[in-house]
Amino acid sequence: MADSVLYEVSDGLATITLNRPEAMNAMNTESKVAFRDAARAAAADGAVRAVLLTAAGDRAFCVGQDLKEHVGFLMADREAGTGRTMSTVREHYNPILRALTQMPKPVVAAVNGVAAGAGFGFALAADYRIVSDTAAFNTSFAGVALTADSGVSWTLPRVVGPGRAADLLLFPRSVKAQEAYELGIANRVVPAAELAGEARKLARSLAEGPTLAYAALKESLAFAAGHTLDESLDKEDELQSRAGASEDHAIAVQAFIAKEKPKYLGR
Repeated sequence: MADSVLYEVSDGLATITLNRPEAMNAMNTESKVAFRDAARAAAADGAVRAVLLTAAGDRAFCVGQDLKEHVGFLMADREAGTGRTMSTVREHYNPILRALTQMPKPVVAAVNGVAAGAGFGFALAADYRIVSDTAAFNTSFAGVALTADSGVSWTLPRVVGPGRAADLLLFPRSVKAQEAYELGIANRVVPAAELAGEARKLARSLAEGPTLAYAALKESLAFAAGHTLDESLDKEDELQSRAGASEDHAIAVQAFIAKEKPKYLGR
């Protein structure tokens, strides 16, 4: 894994750290490839029970595309008469979003600073966002004459509603932590000094929890977003039958009766 993205697995928790603090964790080609590979690795690893997505430094979570590299690629495209630069959406951003949103395990984003453009998209792809009180969000795309990518056209309306999503996309602005919480973008806001510890504690609790149930909840929410009530009820029946037959459910019930803390096996 490249140094621009760090990947570590410990006791069932995979930590992916965007590691270009000097560039506000902007995504150059190396970091996009490394992030894509880390997200896929976490999704495929049966030993990983939860994922913590974080970033180095205290200024930014991720400000999206590295525009310095991007400009050079655009100029090369013009000279060669090609359009390879924007293939990064297909080659990098889409696989990252699919891995984060479709993996059958919870993803926590610890947003330590500015999350803009694709960085906003990465945060929205997480199942839970714990946010520093110094953080801010910005769609940014229209500000550089681009449309949404990194899943923002899908995730943002589902979080804030279509009207607010249109407003934030058409008129990019900085959404501070408190407003982000009020809009539902942030699930929890904590003091900056406490973010790292609180995020790890939260992610660790998920890794120790009923991960099969978390996977089913994640699948259920994604399914219901694009299906009717009747179809969603049938999906709930299917998923609940599967969860009810799991060892984890039996362990949870037995622990409840014994008034003990359950120790889940993930099966």
